[in-house]
Amino acid sequence: MHTKKPSIYSGDKGVKIFLSTILFSGLAYGFYRGIQDNYLAEIVKISEFERGIVEFFRELPGLMLVFILAWMYRLSEAKVFKIGTAIMLCGVLGLLLLGSSKVVVILFMVVFSTGEHIVMPIKSSMSLSFAKSDKGGASLGVTSSISHGGNIIGYMLVSLLFVILARLGYQRDSLLGFRIVFLVAAILLLLSTMIALTMKDKGKQVKRSRLYFHKKFTKFYMLEIFYGARKQIFLTFAPYALILFYGADTSVIALLLAVCAVFGMLLSPAIGMLVDKLGYKIIMVADTLILVVVCFLYGYAHRLFPMHIAFIVVCVNFVLDSIISLASMATNVYVRDLSSSREELTATLTTGISVNHLISVMIALLGGYIWKTLGIEVLFTLSAILGVINSIFAATIKKPEERILY
Repeated sequence: MHTKKPSIYSGDKGVKIFLSTILFSGLAYGFYRGIQDNYLAEIVKISEFERGIVEFFRELPGLMLVFILAWMYRLSEAKVFKIGTAIMLCGVLGLLLLGSSKVVVILFMVVFSTGEHIVMPIKSSMSLSFAKSDKGGASLGVTSSISHGGNIIGYMLVSLLFVILARLGYQRDSLLGFRIVFLVAAILLLLSTMIALTMKDKGKQVKRSRLYFHKKFTKFYMLEIFYGARKQIFLTFAPYALILFYGADTSVIALLLAVCAVFGMLLSPAIGMLVDKLGYKIIMVADTLILVVVCFLYGYAHRLFPMHIAFIVVCVNFVLDSIISLASMATNVYVRDLSSSREELTATLTTGISVNHLISVMIALLGGYIWKTLGIEVLFTLSAILGVINSIFAATIKKPEERILY
């Protein structure tokens, strides 16, 4: 006789509604993100310099998130979650229905990004509120797996769609494939929004996030600055290098994103265990030293190998960078060890996100200018230098004295 596996949730019926919205939103994001860079390059004709400008505006909602959530502090988390999902829907509908001029596309990408950034912290908080008191981690794991699973399916379907369209004779700059993807993403987000609207408006009010600076976290802030800068160079310009420099079409980019997401799901727990076993200092230093090699190959592969070999090398590096990025969780463990209370931990991590986004919007503009004027080699050399500086800071970290955690 089988015993029923105990639930990780507290019995609230709203959890099924919540997880359904997470699934449909995850699928929609997979479709949307799978075509984003190729749409900008092939349809909107955004240059490498303009790509930096697009990213500058797209990252602004992340920078303003503290103030956006403060403005919504009277609303319940469920209501803010609904609003964020609906804003994402508006962004995709704008891209689907209102043409492909540069101004319109940037505007609605910012709208989508605003909804995405609003939902991000609320998703985690709601996931914890549905869980039993001792099952918070498991609940976050389920939410993350469902979301990433949706992303992977979305990426794979985008890749398959564009392979089929290419076989049918459609050119890579044909609008048909992109319109189909935006339509599917809009339908999925409409379903997600409609399901979310059936959730009861309960739960705690959204907390006012605050910026918090303390001398003991100085190294953390510096690590966030260098991590934010190097992350932005890769997020913004690595896919664009594949598209403009190596001619990667939508099916290739979407497939690479799917591979990255699969590795993310499989390796996150292992890297988390390595952080616990080896310590965050070793992981931080190793992470950035490997990154230097990745950056060098990304910037110079076309000079070291024939183009067809260089393309494979750069694709492997694209995935490798995604895996390296998982090690950023080591920084969170470092902050936890330094923090005196849960409130200080939350406030410091929130401040870290704001610092990260501030450097991101600056490096997006600078990166596009460097690529245009000095070339791709200099851009990724800069990323490698930032990685070395990050390693130096990480190497100076001292583990705090052992104490009872709050």
